[in-house]
Amino acid sequence: QVQLVESGGGLVQAGGSLRLSCAASGIIFSINRMGWYRQAPGKQRELVALISKDGSTNEADSVKGRFTISRDNAKNTVYLEMNSLKPEDTAVYYCHAEIADNMALVRHPYWGKGTLVTVAS
Repeated sequence: QVQLVESGGGLVQAGGSLRLSCAASGIIFSINRMGWYRQAPGKQRELVALISKDGSTNEADSVKGRFTISRDNAKNTVYLEMNSLKPEDTAVYYCHAEIADNMALVRHPYWGKGTLVTVAS
């Protein structure tokens, strides 16, 4: 019922910046927590950052101080501003959201298909 579509990935040089976007569309009654995860080749998927509906955030220690998560509730969109990028940030970044897609307001988890971020040294 709901689709999450990421955009903004690409190739950047170390020290550069990139902004990822994730827009939710479909039958949406409400969106609660949203976040970003990433998975590097040969590694497990890991949490990058989370943001609640009221704007409170949590970031992984590996990105704290460099990445900023934000959201625009009017656009059903979450963003990830990435600064001071390092080669170890290279990964497929996935958008995640807990969304009530029914009139009973029961929340279900949704995932985007991912967008590739490559940081060259």
